[in-house]
Amino acid sequence: MGGRGRLIALEGIDGSGKTTQARILAERWPEAMMTVTAEPGATALGLQLRGLLLDPGLPPVAERTEALLLAADRAQHVAEVVAPALAAGRWVVTDRFTGSTLAYQGYGRGLDLDELRRLVDWATDGIEPDLNVLVDIALDEARGRRAGGDDDRFESLGAAFHERVRSGYLALAAADPGRWVVIDGTGPVGQVADRLSTAVTARLGLPGPWHP
Repeated sequence: MGGRGRLIALEGIDGSGKTTQARILAERWPEAMMTVTAEPGATALGLQLRGLLLDPGLPPVAERTEALLLAADRAQHVAEVVAPALAAGRWVVTDRFTGSTLAYQGYGRGLDLDELRRLVDWATDGIEPDLNVLVDIALDEARGRRAGGDDDRFESLGAAFHERVRSGYLALAAADPGRWVVIDGTGPVGQVADRLSTAVTARLGLPGPWHP
């Protein structure tokens, strides 16, 4: 498979099932060289930043600081994982990417979207997903899926915050249908996986076998 690989970002509110779907999507293409990754925390530095960002036992993080820490995690993620894989012709499936910053820190926190877009573009060195897949579910269902677990700093925020995030995701997808697709995240895991793989192949085709 020659040339640059493809970057597929799975997005959605906490509890949407996108982490499971990222793994399944990659497993459905065993002949292709797939890199499956996630944010925050895909690198050694990122793991430390993830703790600062998500651990509810640590001191509060200011909203702008939060955005900058996430940008730092993404810059390292791109430098160590995403950019090398794409350059080698691999397809990359990432659980969260730039859309998360716009949805969570923009629509959720209320930070300026244009400023955030400039920040994420700088952090990624201009790398954008070939396709953003929004795994969309209602907030009540997402919260039900997370019931009984220990919430991190973001998961513990109130329903109003997460409704803004979900609405933000839907607004991002509606504004850029060429780079976004929305799938229904409800129902059995395999059924959702079928919807997702159908949507991805309709937009990007099938990855071929990778040869170093």
